[in-house]
Amino acid sequence: MNRNFGREKRLLTPRQFTAVFDSPSGKVPGKNVLLLARNNDLEHPRLGLVIGKKSVKLSVQRNRIKRVIRETFRLSQADLVGWDIVIIARRGLGELENPELIRQFGKLWQRLARNRAKTPMPAETGVSDKPHA
Repeated sequence: MNRNFGREKRLLTPRQFTAVFDSPSGKVPGKNVLLLARNNDLEHPRLGLVIGKKSVKLSVQRNRIKRVIRETFRLSQADLVGWDIVIIARRGLGELENPELIRQFGKLWQRLARNRAKTPMPAETGVSDKPHA
């Protein structure tokens, strides 16, 4: 599996985000973050980030956090195949240093991968973001 992080590995449209928000099949709460996940029936995981000004004031901090999260996701994506994942930032995330962010997200990805192993999910029925022929 390639470890790149191209467009196909990102949640891009509001519809894709809404599908995860409306029916998450996995939730992993962290100290300053909430991770929601949903089965995507694809050969790769996809990631979406919700890091607002309310939870992380400075844009430089928001951008740094996004870079660190994307990198930890990129390195862990082999364990996360088949998930659409949305990360929601909470207050205090901006105060964490990069090594702490890396450690925290490493643990979150492992917990999500374990959730996947424990409960085989049925194929989702509902809104698909795949184009119709």
